[in-house]
Amino acid sequence: VTLSIGEKSKASYKAYFNAGADRYLLRHETSNENHYKLLHPENMSLKNRKQCLFDLKNIGYQVGSGFMVGSPYQTTENLIEDLRFLQQLEPDMIGIGPYLTHNQTPFKDKTNGSFELTLKLISILRLMFPYALIPATTALGTVNPHGRELGLKAGANVVMPNLSPVSVRKLYTLYENKICTGDESAQCRNCLENRVKCAGYNIVTDIGNVKKLKNI
Repeated sequence: VTLSIGEKSKASYKAYFNAGADRYLLRHETSNENHYKLLHPENMSLKNRKQCLFDLKNIGYQVGSGFMVGSPYQTTENLIEDLRFLQQLEPDMIGIGPYLTHNQTPFKDKTNGSFELTLKLISILRLMFPYALIPATTALGTVNPHGRELGLKAGANVVMPNLSPVSVRKLYTLYENKICTGDESAQCRNCLENRVKCAGYNIVTDIGNVKKLKNI
């Protein structure tokens, strides 16, 4: 059971774990304090976000973190800090993707993140974390027709079909022109299987726990 419901108290995380949850996704977004403040409301703090991630690890969750590539005001130094923080956290799952704008956000006029830089960072993360689960995200497939296949070839090892009912998918549009919004669940899965085969891989549908020995 995987949860991705944001920052909570350690007691809440423990209660979810005791109820059967065993994975938790919480991107740190950026590990630079000043950059974090530029991206988030005043009532949120990077210190608390990081504490949540370490609380999840201490409880025993398989933890997922990550960041957007090319988010507003991001610098190369910020990305280096992100990689160093991930070295410290040693997450089981690492999700990154290009920043994509949405016309109903304060950053609607900003530039989208770089597809090419995202692929390079996926490759770097694969070298740093040989056993991590790294998705070829829907965002990659949105900005490039072969984005997910190229993500797999760069080092990603997870793809995620959209299994939500078609009737509610448009309520979760994080960015413009998201792919697979109108496909039925079976269509989406069949499409993914064919794309993965074209990239030279086969889909495995087991429970998907990370098989981690030791990351570099």
